[in-house]
Amino acid sequence: MKVAILSYTFPRGMGYIGNMLPKYLARFGADVHYITMDLPHYFQSGMSASSYGQFSGTDVVKPGTVESVDGYTLHGLAHRSRLGQMGYVGLADKLASIRPDVVHSLLAIGWPPLEAAFLSRRQGFRLFTANHTTASVFPLAQPGRPSLDPALARNLVTRYLPGRFISLHTTKCYAATRDCADVAIRFFGVEREKVDIIPLGVDTDLFHPVRSEADAAARRETRARLGIGEADVVCVYTGQFTEAKNPALLAQAVDKLDRKGVSIKGLFIGNGPQAEQLRGFRSAIVLGFMQNRELPEYYRAGDIGVWPTQESTSMLDAAACGLPIVVNDTLQAVERIDGNGITYRLGDVDSLVAAIERLLAPAQRTQLGDTGARRMSEHFSWADLARRRLADFEASLPAR
Repeated sequence: MKVAILSYTFPRGMGYIGNMLPKYLARFGADVHYITMDLPHYFQSGMSASSYGQFSGTDVVKPGTVESVDGYTLHGLAHRSRLGQMGYVGLADKLASIRPDVVHSLLAIGWPPLEAAFLSRRQGFRLFTANHTTASVFPLAQPGRPSLDPALARNLVTRYLPGRFISLHTTKCYAATRDCADVAIRFFGVEREKVDIIPLGVDTDLFHPVRSEADAAARRETRARLGIGEADVVCVYTGQFTEAKNPALLAQAVDKLDRKGVSIKGLFIGNGPQAEQLRGFRSAIVLGFMQNRELPEYYRAGDIGVWPTQESTSMLDAAACGLPIVVNDTLQAVERIDGNGITYRLGDVDSLVAAIERLLAPAQRTQLGDTGARRMSEHFSWADLARRRLADFEASLPAR
């Protein structure tokens, strides 16, 4: 079976769906072709340079690229802006040359799935889409919006109606969480009966808890190298250092505990506008952006994973490494912390302090951490999630 995957960008060296899904589909026998544009990751937020630092040049795939990566083929096409949205240059010809049985857009709306919808009947492939936009990052999904809000009218024209056309030509739309499904149905025009909730996953080959003496020795070495004491409890955050993500709130909470005499450190891995603010806390260890393969040793050197505001798939990686998770009480994807995490009141530093205090006892951390590692392996591994998609792809094709 030939599968073409469409995405704006290719986040080289990362652990996103754009890296993991094609890798595992190819591992299970599919002939996978990943088609991307010459755009840097996070181009829409303007965070590419500050988040990716030294990697910002290498994550742009040049037009004309045809390259083997992890068992699949990476294709680069030029991009162009149409009505303020990015689209491919030459997608129809590229798909005609590949002749896929299935095209899987990693987007539910936008030019890539819209063009694929137009091409699906002419070229004879089955179209699948996906939505990973959560309510927490989509303003129109926030409560309290007036029913006559002009933004809702604009959304009807720019997202909902094009999205409904896409949906009519789609076999299935994969939503990463329940609220991703709700956003897709209410705002992106996806037909309810075509939505299937399949979570984003974890590369469990890479992310796993301490399970050998070698892992334990590596944990001790990493902590010693970072100046972390044996008794220190380490709260880990990975991701962008932005106001929206607000890792500074975690730094404030850790600082309060430190000043109360608790042996505690905050380990921050990433980059962004809050970097200098984070470095101003005496209990904070601030490291730069890292590629996916570098992160497991730091999770395993930590004790608690904390994401103060927006949820992140990094939570899954940390949980797979055996860390209990702390998130805010507005989290929609509650399945990510079912039995392996606790919540605090959004934006309230004292509430966050109290949540971390609940996890200072090693036995409590071990109980939640073991549950999380087991759940990630059983329900969130990319291997299993890729098999589910592959079964859907095969079922959509005519009998041969």
